[in-house]
Amino acid sequence: QVQLVESGGGLVQAGGSLRLSCAASGRTHSSYAMGWFRQAPGKEREFVATINWSGGSTYYADSVKGRFTISRDNAKNTVYLQMNSLKPEDTAVYYCAARYGSSRFSANEYNYWGQGTQVTVSS
Repeated sequence: QVQLVESGGGLVQAGGSLRLSCAASGRTHSSYAMGWFRQAPGKEREFVATINWSGGSTYYADSVKGRFTISRDNAKNTVYLQMNSLKPEDTAVYYCAARYGSSRFSANEYNYWGQGTQVTVSS
């Protein structure tokens, strides 16, 4: 089992930045690919970014590419999402997820989820 706890969400003006953190506990964190997803009201959960176990490979949704950066510190069992140049359309609950093995883009392929952290971007 892997337990995930997100933090770092909040209210920010358009153009601002936030850094989300996801602390993992339980089974070996470094064996897992990690992902960030988000869900806005009335919309389905969507892929944001993913990183493989070593941190050497990252993938992003087109909507956040060039603005968001995913990273991980396996010594701290933590994965991060640095969000810059935020837009009102980035407003959503952001979820951290983990899966054993390689990175995937579909939420259905992740086994473990955090409780989510709210990000609100005002215009």
